[in-house]
This record gives sequence, C-alpha cells and structure tokens, in this order.
Amino acid sequence: MATKVLTAHVPLELAEKVDQLAARLERSRGWIIKQALYSWVEQEEERRRLTLEALADVDAGRVIDHQAVQAWADSLDTDNPQPVPL
Repeated sequence: MATKVLTAHVPLELAEKVDQLAARLERSRGWIIKQALYSWVEQEEERRRLTLEALADVDAGRVIDHQAVQAWADSLDTDNPQPVPL
C-alpha cells in the first residue's frame, strides 16, 4: 500500500498520552495515530451518511411533528408515558 507522510502539531499533553499508549500497547506512535485517524475518518463518514439519509427523509416528508415529540417527552415523567410517536 502506498503511503504519505502527514505532519501535525499537537498539544504536548496529547503527544505524551500517545507515547504512553504506544508503550503500553507495545506499538509505534505512528501505528497509534494511524488507528486513531482511521477511526475518526470512519466516524465522520458515517455521520455524513446518516445526515444525508436524514435530509432525504425530510425531503420525502418522513418527519414527526414537534408537538407530538414534545408531548411524548413530557409524558416520560408521568405514570402513563405515551408510546413513541411514529
């Protein structure tokens, strides 16, 4: 796999935590950072996918009325909570 070197300035405290984690896991600092970056990119891609899915639902009219959600939320503190609005 081809690679590319990326450089970033990080706070000293964060760099020290990365070094401690690398030592504890017996891995290189680069491996720790690569794993963290993979996880973060994956999380951001999933967040974008879910956002686009939600916007498509809104465009298609698949929404729940605010008052229905508020009434449901308010009912959660009562003896007779309402079912989740659909």
